[in-house]
Formats: sequence, C-alpha cells, structure tokens
Amino acid sequence: MALEKLDYKKEYKDLYLPKDKPILIDVPPMTFMMIDGKGDPLGSEYQNALQALYALTFTIKMSKMSGKQPEGYFEYVVPPLEGLWWSTSKGDWDKSRDNWLWTSMIRQPEFVTPEVFAWAVDECKKKKADIDVSKVRLENFTEGLCVQIMHTGPFADEPRSIAKIEEFIVNNKLKNMTGDIRKHHEIYLGDPRKTAPEKLKTVLRLPVEP
Repeated sequence: MALEKLDYKKEYKDLYLPKDKPILIDVPPMTFMMIDGKGDPLGSEYQNALQALYALTFTIKMSKMSGKQPEGYFEYVVPPLEGLWWSTSKGDWDKSRDNWLWTSMIRQPEFVTPEVFAWAVDECKKKKADIDVSKVRLENFTEGLCVQIMHTGPFADEPRSIAKIEEFIVNNKLKNMTGDIRKHHEIYLGDPRKTAPEKLKTVLRLPVEP
C-alpha cells in the first residue's frame, strides 16, 4: 500500500484555502527557498528565478529516485509558488512594473536543512548547469499577524479583493503594515498557463498589527 503524500494545502487549509471574505491569521514560521529580483513578472529575470526555484525543489523531491533522499524524507506534494511584492515607486504599480521588487519562494518540507539545501545546489550545478541557482537561498520566514482572502479572477482584478482586506483592517482597528519590510504576499494556487484568468485562485495576504 502506497504511503499518502503530505499535501500542505490540504493539511493547512487555514494558510492556503481561505474563503473569499477577509480573516485574521497568525502565520507560523516556515522554511522557504527564496530568490529576489526586480521588474515585470513577464520578464526574463522572473522566469529565470522560477526555473531556479523549481530546479532545486524538484532535485530534493526526486532525490529518492537515486537513493539520495535526506534523513527524515517523506512523500509530499510540492507546495505552491508564493511571492512577496513591493515597489521602489510610490505611484501606480500597474504603470511602473520596471520598479516592482519581488521575492519568489516555495515552502520546503521540514527535513530540508541547510545541509540538504547545499547538497541540492551542488547537484543542480553538476546536472543542470544551464540553470543559475546561485541566487536562491534557504530561509526561515516568520510572517506573523496578517489579514488574508481568497481572490478568484485575473491578477489585474486583485484591487477588488485588496479593498475588502483594507475595509476589514479599518473595521477591526488594525494597522496595515504593508511596505518594504513586511510585504504584500501572494500564494498562487492555479497555473496561469493552464487556467482561464477568471478561474485563477490566489491567496492575498497583508501584514498587520493591532
């Protein structure tokens, strides 16, 4: 009998499957592979960053195929891509994509230690030399108190859901801490290459404090 894979989305529904109404959540510490960049998410820098993240992530996930799985390895579904977003511009984000700053990231299972990460980097450098993984880092990320919502629809329509979050923040006497320290956070539950824009699901999360 095959062991059931751990699916973080199903195991931690409070983090990945909120309703379409804002809720307050205290996000626990998690380990991520992260890579920073700047510019349009349709540009080459962003696409190369995703390629590096997934190369390392799947090197670890598929390590069992060569008998090199880390200590404590268990079967799991790769968690969704996430992104932290901010901007050097104080103007309209949609008109200043060149000024967008981002951290793309993928949650890692609990057995992924700095040693396991270093091994994956070495493996990628040997077997996937065409992919630059040098800018990816492993980081423990504690997000803390946030308000989140499930946004269904195209990315360009996110302001509709953000407005709901902002109203919730005001009504609950919270302070919006979104900026270049604590950042606008998105979790992508759909693949825009395969999903109609109106059906895309994205968790939107803004950091707050009382």
